[in-house]
Amino acid sequence: MDATSISTQPPDFLKLLAHDLRWKLVTALARSDHRVHELVRLLEQPMNLVSYHLKQLRDQQLVTERRSSADGRDVYYSLDLDLLRTRYFATGAALHPSLAITDETPLDRTDADTRPATRVLFLCTHNSARSQMAEGILRHFAGSRVEAFSAGSQPSAVHPDAVQVLAAIGIDISQQRSKHLDQFADQSFDYIITVCDRVREVCPVFPDDPECIHWSFADPAAVEDAAAREHAFQQTAQQLLTRVRYLLSFIDRQQRDKL
Repeated sequence: MDATSISTQPPDFLKLLAHDLRWKLVTALARSDHRVHELVRLLEQPMNLVSYHLKQLRDQQLVTERRSSADGRDVYYSLDLDLLRTRYFATGAALHPSLAITDETPLDRTDADTRPATRVLFLCTHNSARSQMAEGILRHFAGSRVEAFSAGSQPSAVHPDAVQVLAAIGIDISQQRSKHLDQFADQSFDYIITVCDRVREVCPVFPDDPECIHWSFADPAAVEDAAAREHAFQQTAQQLLTRVRYLLSFIDRQQRDKL
């Protein structure tokens, strides 16, 4: 290969993540959605500096923002893990074809694993849509290696659109029921995942200090128009599928590290 044909400039993606503060922001958002003042506290950096580098990540579409359902003055920042993964492997492929994206480990692999099941509790306000779908998706793909539960601060009933949208992809949640989070107050979990901004504000403390993660989702059941509501449920289901896929990868890695 002619040396002049070799690029001497690293891809913009690598330059974007190579900055120390941006890397720390991506690392923080890979685990949970956060508001800017939470990122300031976690990173121990000035507000204006954190905001500037968040903008750099937003401009490259790696980070998205959404107004909080609990307080419209707050904004939650989320990391687009699928886009990050695609660009990461594309960068590798630019160096060598063998570094291109590889086949994923199937989510529904056999359950020969004898490790203790990881316990995950999803919380939202009404325990009717987001948390119910998250519970069903995780249970469907994780098998016996994860125990999935969901509850709400003001439980109502499982929304029929939640049942329908998951049934369309082969996941049955028709037997799930809404439950109050107090039902689980004295139980131990490995992860507490809030999928509603409002319930995050009232989430109680659980035994054994589980890791608390927040996924900021709008409530699809709050959409009034029937066609728009169906679309909102479909979008939420797809986003939950992505989040659960990465959650399972993280859980598996944590379990392997314990061996």
